[in-house]
Amino acid sequence: MKRDLFLAIDVGTGSVRAALVDHGGNVVSIRTSEHDQIIPAYGWSEQRPRDWWAGVVSSIRAVLAGVTRARERVSSVAACGQMHGTVLLDQNGQLTRESVPLWNDKRTASLVAEFEARFTASNYLADTANPATPAWPGFKLQWIRDQDPEAYRRAAIVMMPKDYINFRLTGELAMDWTDAACSFLMDPRTGQWSKLMCERLGLDIGKLPGIRMPVEILGSVSDAAAQETGLAAGLPVLVGGGDYPVALLGSGVCRPGLGSDATGTSSIVTLITDRPLLDPEISNVGTPEGNWGAFMLLESGGDAVRWARRAFHEKALGYDEIVAKAAEAPAGSERLFFLPYLMGERLGSHRNARAQFFGVTAGHGLAHLHRAILEGVAFAVRRHIRMMETNSGRKLERVIASGGGAKTPLWLKIKASAYGIPIAVPQEPECGVIGCAILAATAEGRFADLEQGAGAFVRYADEVAPDPRWAETYARMQPVFERLYHHAQVLYDDLDRLA
Repeated sequence: MKRDLFLAIDVGTGSVRAALVDHGGNVVSIRTSEHDQIIPAYGWSEQRPRDWWAGVVSSIRAVLAGVTRARERVSSVAACGQMHGTVLLDQNGQLTRESVPLWNDKRTASLVAEFEARFTASNYLADTANPATPAWPGFKLQWIRDQDPEAYRRAAIVMMPKDYINFRLTGELAMDWTDAACSFLMDPRTGQWSKLMCERLGLDIGKLPGIRMPVEILGSVSDAAAQETGLAAGLPVLVGGGDYPVALLGSGVCRPGLGSDATGTSSIVTLITDRPLLDPEISNVGTPEGNWGAFMLLESGGDAVRWARRAFHEKALGYDEIVAKAAEAPAGSERLFFLPYLMGERLGSHRNARAQFFGVTAGHGLAHLHRAILEGVAFAVRRHIRMMETNSGRKLERVIASGGGAKTPLWLKIKASAYGIPIAVPQEPECGVIGCAILAATAEGRFADLEQGAGAFVRYADEVAPDPRWAETYARMQPVFERLYHHAQVLYDDLDRLA
């Protein structure tokens, strides 16, 4: 029997997905198993690793059952997973905590504040490649050390969600460099754990596993895992990577000059660079091919449209109807601006930023307000792109869109025109799954490198070019938007004081 399928596993926050991808990069079948998020207290977010594994077993068995002789046809396995979820195992491979804090858990905010009081960004950015934020596993480990000392003491090794799945599949322990790069504990200059940062955070460096590249073979499916999942024992299993950087690969964003615009609830814009960009407002993730993904996050991307639906229509209108209304207004919304900082900002010195409309006149109507919201998000992301281009010394050539925003043609055209850059949309929306398949195919020697693999497996459904007239309008508005952004900052603390 010809082995002509890859098995891709994606451990997300809401579900596990298992997919069979053929050797041409086509998704043959995909199955999903949902899992719960646990909220023990305000700002906390946890999940049980055993639930991830149960979902992996269920989704693998389902996807194998749906394709003829799939078990005999799978050639290798590659997984990606949600980042920053901090899993602790003892020396026998047993969990020391039944549930683990996730990427969106905020309980470490006070530890981040303490760190920022001790160190300015210029004192540590070169050692971490990232500004301090509650998401990073380094701070989660501090919290576990202080609040659950027995679990920390018993821990022999720390790993991320997909590493736990890989351990259950193979019995082997490792962390890949995409996850490690966003731990706040890896030295970006060496790609190894930072003794200095472990000392600054008071953490035991001996609990950190070896760092490997995503395309390496970690081990093989054990007899026990084969019996549980239905896979053939001995199948090669890759080290894999974090879900976001693997999805970048699976969307074709894998070399300097390319960027990603992922708009869901928030908007994340990423530029591929050959080095981390050291700035208090810019975060950096290692990418599977060994580059860096410098990224900035706008807290309210799609959430700004969700707010408009609630605030203006009490949810009576659908999102398509709101976008159709926005399309009635001209580009630039008759000089109406919207600053989209409904949820403040994630990083920087003005995390208490606010949203606002500016330039409202009696001639403006609902269509202008809705279009200004779409344009305001584009202006805010363009500001981020400009900051990263300036820092890297390189212009963006092309942007690949993903997430809910990639399904809205008007918004894509607004963004392409505001950025002055064409925006492409992948044909296959499951970019994490495709990224895993590219890893597996390259590990098997089917491609010389990951960039060649992405060129073969990633196809685009559409490319949206900037509209020259819109681009001219937006180019004139962008400097005004940025002046509004800076002038408003002196008022944010005043607003807080009014409370």
